[in-house]
Amino acid sequence: MIAVNRQAIVGHYIGGVWQETAGREIIEVDNPADGSLVGATVAGNAQDVDAAVHAARAAFPTWAATALTERIAIVEALSAGIANHRERLAAVLTAEMGSPIAFARAAQVGVAIADLEALVAAARSHDARRPVSNSLVVTEPVGVVAAITPWNFPLHQIALKLGGALLAGCTIVLKPSEIAPLNAAVLAEIVDGMGLPAGVVNIVFGNGLGVGEPLVRHPEVDMVTFTGSRAVGERIAVLAAADIKKVALELGGKSAAIVLPDASIDESVAGVLRSCFANAGQTCAALTRVLVPTAMLDAWQRAAVDATAGWAPGDPAVESTVTGPLASMLQQQRVRAHIADALEDGAELLTGGVDWPEGHAQGAFVAPTIFAGVTPSMRLFREEVFGPVLAVTGYDTEDDAIRLANDSEYGLSGGVWSGDPRRALEVALRLRTGTVGINGAGLDVGAPFGGYKRSGIGREGGVMGFEEFLEVKSVMGAASLG
Repeated sequence: MIAVNRQAIVGHYIGGVWQETAGREIIEVDNPADGSLVGATVAGNAQDVDAAVHAARAAFPTWAATALTERIAIVEALSAGIANHRERLAAVLTAEMGSPIAFARAAQVGVAIADLEALVAAARSHDARRPVSNSLVVTEPVGVVAAITPWNFPLHQIALKLGGALLAGCTIVLKPSEIAPLNAAVLAEIVDGMGLPAGVVNIVFGNGLGVGEPLVRHPEVDMVTFTGSRAVGERIAVLAAADIKKVALELGGKSAAIVLPDASIDESVAGVLRSCFANAGQTCAALTRVLVPTAMLDAWQRAAVDATAGWAPGDPAVESTVTGPLASMLQQQRVRAHIADALEDGAELLTGGVDWPEGHAQGAFVAPTIFAGVTPSMRLFREEVFGPVLAVTGYDTEDDAIRLANDSEYGLSGGVWSGDPRRALEVALRLRTGTVGINGAGLDVGAPFGGYKRSGIGREGGVMGFEEFLEVKSVMGAASLG
């Protein structure tokens, strides 16, 4: 193993101070494209969590009383800081989780900036005091927020949680993913130079057992916001229930795209593949099931196989690359296991598979993969893969398509393609999901994002994402006094 330069190890950021790294256990961060060591962080523990939460608690009264205009100015400065460090952050994301550099620059970093802009707009439009019936309804910050973020869109998720919490008047303890923590270290540098009161923003690095569980359990934490797997979300909900903490959970998905008979084959293929294969398929809202009319199934599948050639994996540091590696070798193993299971269940492999992609016999690469003949009895129809794997299923009637789309324990996203946008809207309104895109419409950072069923609780982004960090108080008899 390559020795880590102790000066390059990232320590926690607690109470406005970078913590010492000497003598601490560390977590190494590897480049998934080639396995090289790109950095390391301290492995946090319950004592680190306690210090961070106490710092956040001490800072809360002053920050909660800070004028909204000042909080907005801080978040705008944060957005500007991210924009100023766009190239550095993109390079870090490419190195630590394999995001192709052009995608990292535009989507990973660009969307984080857009998130903050939308949250600022939401905060500006928010009425913190309004008469309702005979009462004055007042909104107040929820308190100390524990934010646990994932490795697939790490900066985007941090921006949503950090921006919303700060604007609401909350203080925060962030635990970034140990798989991709280095972008959070850059963000901490930006925060450190902004003049925030000590303890408003705290960052503790580490894994779920060492940092995540103590953070969720901590009695001084008022709210937990988490993005990640359903299994971890369930664990967080159980732990938070002991203190009746508020939780916001953005979890997994197995989202379906419905191609209606009047849809363009080429346009629907391009849109579905873009959703399924972007970020190497590591997107919770990815459209990983596609439902196609039986009469156009063969033509659609041929077009999809042909178009998949444009998603060939490549070196993520190269500007023209559109598909990089998965974020880790462990994730590669998981995705390969899903592909093997699909073959065992009888799905028809159209392209891709478990073998190394051509030209990439090392690293966490998986070839973009398409299966035909996928039925509801197969695991691939139901289980989230979190890799570039598309399941194609035929249907006979529109009602059949809607039934198949809704036949899932998840309800995060969906898509509908039609030559008639109004027809597409009618179908979209029948889907039991938190978001639906019509004819390839993508993420809208100003709109609420979240899921039905086991895809989560609460919403992120825009007005509703900002309001997740607020409590509501009714002062009865005071409607005329506000």
